[in-house]
Amino acid sequence: MRADVEYSPVGQGQGLGLGVSDFWLYVWMRRAAVVAAHVTGLGLAVLISLLSRPGTSLFSWHPVCMSVAYCLCMTEGVLLFSAEGSLFCFKSRQGKVRLHWFCQTLVVLLAATGVCFMVASKNVSERPHLATWHSLLGVGTVVATLVQSACGVCLLFPKLLLRKASSPRLKLYHATCGLVAYLLATVTVVAAMFSDWFQATVKGPAWWAFLLLPIFPALVVMNQITNAYLPRKKITS
Repeated sequence: MRADVEYSPVGQGQGLGLGVSDFWLYVWMRRAAVVAAHVTGLGLAVLISLLSRPGTSLFSWHPVCMSVAYCLCMTEGVLLFSAEGSLFCFKSRQGKVRLHWFCQTLVVLLAATGVCFMVASKNVSERPHLATWHSLLGVGTVVATLVQSACGVCLLFPKLLLRKASSPRLKLYHATCGLVAYLLATVTVVAAMFSDWFQATVKGPAWWAFLLLPIFPALVVMNQITNAYLPRKKITS
């Protein structure tokens, strides 16, 4: 007995039970949400980078690298495949895959660089490593990022696998690990806003605004991935 799963494509509106006017309202709301996710991801990366004042210390490069990696590059790497608001809607599927790989490569390189700056900063200041929830969540995020990248490499080069695995299942594993990595990154960014550095830099209503900003693109990304890969039905033989 073998069980295979079919997955619904992105943007499919079957089963919504909406009228024509309601359907188009639903479509425009989804497009507005994706556009807002683009703006929020870019805005977070820019604002955090400005607040960090890169170059003033070793630590200052850590939030710059991490915010650009996860708030910008990973967000754009996922939204490339959005049916509602991709910035590269004119590209073919293969072209989007190449751009996705470029974004994900930047994520890994920037995340590794950010970790190196943090380790160096801790060593110079002689402060303990992995002493906060933010740092522990950050390690989990980096590990999940490496796992989803490894799944992506196996999709690109299936001969690397010791045992044969179906392409749909590999895509599901890759997307699932990517979603876990993105959600972990979101929680890590939120946890960073409770750090002494961030609370000393941003105060009052602006702090609450920053706290809520990372959650919105995470909801859009989660909706996109689950709509694309949520099992629609099982076929057994």
